[in-house]
Amino acid sequence: MNQTRVTTKDRILEILKKRVRVKVSELTEHLEITDMAVRKHLSIMEKDGLIQAKEIKLPMGRPTQMYSLSEKGERLFPKNYEGLSVEFMKEIRDLHGDESIVQLFQNRERRLSKEYSIRMEKRSSTEKIKEMAAIQNEKGYMADLIQIDKSTFELIEYNCPIMAVAKEFKVACHCETSMFKTVLNTDHVKRTSCKTEGNDHCKFLIKVNN
Repeated sequence: MNQTRVTTKDRILEILKKRVRVKVSELTEHLEITDMAVRKHLSIMEKDGLIQAKEIKLPMGRPTQMYSLSEKGERLFPKNYEGLSVEFMKEIRDLHGDESIVQLFQNRERRLSKEYSIRMEKRSSTEKIKEMAAIQNEKGYMADLIQIDKSTFELIEYNCPIMAVAKEFKVACHCETSMFKTVLNTDHVKRTSCKTEGNDHCKFLIKVNN
């Protein structure tokens, strides 16, 4: 996905990653190409096993085809376990108990808080949260930031590089939220959606101090 030249295929994959399920007409609108061209790309990608189609029945009219990423397609996006192996961590838990896993993630939280805070120096609250989104993008989270009002933002993470770890050890999600609070110097960070709980994306409502 980190190619210098972004192809139509790359753009379709990114749209599917962000929107989860889309119709041909939505892709046509976003890509600004013909319906026939979109269907040609989708046909090739479906044959390659990167996407999957599902017929959805509508309250009125004919059923429509909805396209989404397959497991193979999902694997094209960054997955960085940062040295954390699920099986290895299970062994640690079995040997030393649940508290050992909590300690591991708390140590990771402190390390990341220190790393992120260095880049936050001499920045305003709004600049800090924008920098936070930039860092998360660098780490493969495909983050978007939406400003709701002067001091309130929604941070959306379309990808989770440590998804396998987070699904097994939910403390990873709690530590990420805690790290955001520390780095942004605010208690007002609420995770409103989480991929480990079956939601499409991870979302945070963040209120910064002006």
